[in-house]
Amino acid sequence: MSQDLTYEQALAKLDAQLKLLEDGDLSLEDALKAVDDARLYLKVCTERLEAARKKIEVRGETEATE
Repeated sequence: MSQDLTYEQALAKLDAQLKLLEDGDLSLEDALKAVDDARLYLKVCTERLEAARKKIEVRGETEATE
């Protein structure tokens, strides 16, 4: 499910969860779910950024050897 998200999609979902938490209108159970969901989306964002960073490094190394 979350692994199919792009960086932008995961970031939008993370932002939505954070807004729910900031509003403070959630029950404890719903707030805990929102925190868990936010952590999941944050992980996806981090993975996507790390993958992009590695691609940039590889391209830089390839261009340097040419």
